[in-house]
Amino acid sequence: MVLQGEPIEVNTPTLTSSRKRRIFPWVVLALTFGLLLSDYMSRQVLSAVFPILKAEWDLSDSHLASLNSIVALMVGLLTLPLSILADRWGRVRSLVLMAVLWSVATLLCAIATSYEQMLGARFLVGVGEAAYGSVGIAVALTVFAPRVHAALAGAFMSGGSFGSVIGVALGGLIAVQFGWRWSFAAMAIFGLILVALFRALVSEGKLAGYAVEGPPTAIGDPHTPDGYRAPLSSLFTNPAVVWTYVGSGLQMFTAAVLLAWMPSFFNRYYGLAPDRAGVVASVFVLLIGSGMVVCGVITDRVSRESPATKWTSAIIYCVIALGCLGVGFSMGNGPVQLVLIGIGAFFSAGSSGPAAAMVANLTHTTLRASAMGVATIANSLLGLALGPFVVGILADHLGLLDALRLAPLAYIPAASALLLGRRLFPAGLRKLQQLRPGGASNITN
Repeated sequence: MVLQGEPIEVNTPTLTSSRKRRIFPWVVLALTFGLLLSDYMSRQVLSAVFPILKAEWDLSDSHLASLNSIVALMVGLLTLPLSILADRWGRVRSLVLMAVLWSVATLLCAIATSYEQMLGARFLVGVGEAAYGSVGIAVALTVFAPRVHAALAGAFMSGGSFGSVIGVALGGLIAVQFGWRWSFAAMAIFGLILVALFRALVSEGKLAGYAVEGPPTAIGDPHTPDGYRAPLSSLFTNPAVVWTYVGSGLQMFTAAVLLAWMPSFFNRYYGLAPDRAGVVASVFVLLIGSGMVVCGVITDRVSRESPATKWTSAIIYCVIALGCLGVGFSMGNGPVQLVLIGIGAFFSAGSSGPAAAMVANLTHTTLRASAMGVATIANSLLGLALGPFVVGILADHLGLLDALRLAPLAYIPAASALLLGRRLFPAGLRKLQQLRPGGASNITN
């Protein structure tokens, strides 16, 4: 499926205005996607320097895990309130402020001299990144046609994995060549350059003028023709969508573990230096991101006739990841182990795209940013924050390898939650239709 912005009709169309209307959506997508890369580069560069910080500051695995999880924890706690604030204050201004904050906080990581200072700086990174995922995708969706929103959401979300690849691989290389502090500094500089470009090229007025769906507000928020807004409570009163939040969050548990702990796995059990461990681990992180895109495309194709098939696809991806990762981490070192872990990594977050599409199908269009914010909270608290931290604690008591063997068990409750959501899907659609005409306009997309 090709993602393409749908031009808006004007009274006196010209070749220049038509070309601009084709190009601007892609400019918005490129810049929001680039900032998402910066977001995760700043977040995951820490994993590349885990071995160095552990030795230099004499940290335990649980200390290292807390430096990682504090970011995801703040994302989980602040996503919804900051998303609502962005809707009121302006999404472009909010994104600029967020990106500046996480970039400056990453610079503070570069000059930290103790665990406590690093923890404080990482706290600020989390505050800055808290609502970027939900607000960023809402900005991108504003200028693209509804028929491509599901594929667009899956591709956008995969930017987290690709940003993690760059952060881990580049961070490890820079740390070995120039010192770990320059790893953080490089990520901060990249983020500041991107936010300057975004501020120069995107504005609230432009988003409103290029909006595809319905009459936009000053910040490009879609409405029904009579200005109706669905109640915020509808995000939590539909059991089908609630189980989707839970399943989406739990399926991110093991993917988050792989993002955080694969460099340490290769450092400890394959004897690789931090820079090489980061490079090798980045291959597996790349597989996670590629799986999110490919699984999303596959799901779109197989669910064209039956939207409920999205649930089945998400469950299947969880089962494949559970089997491959569980067996892979139980084997001895070697090519077979790496192949199995690679397959498991590919499917580890494959349910993310289908889950985002199901959230969109089950919530009113006027609540899209807030719905994505709730999904981000679930992904952060149940997956990105909980996964690395739990494995860090288990690693202190059992060893990292045994902790990694247990991590895939999280797919069992994830698949169970998605199965419950699938059974409640028809009732969920009826509940959505009762909100207001037009509320279920995208249920077959």
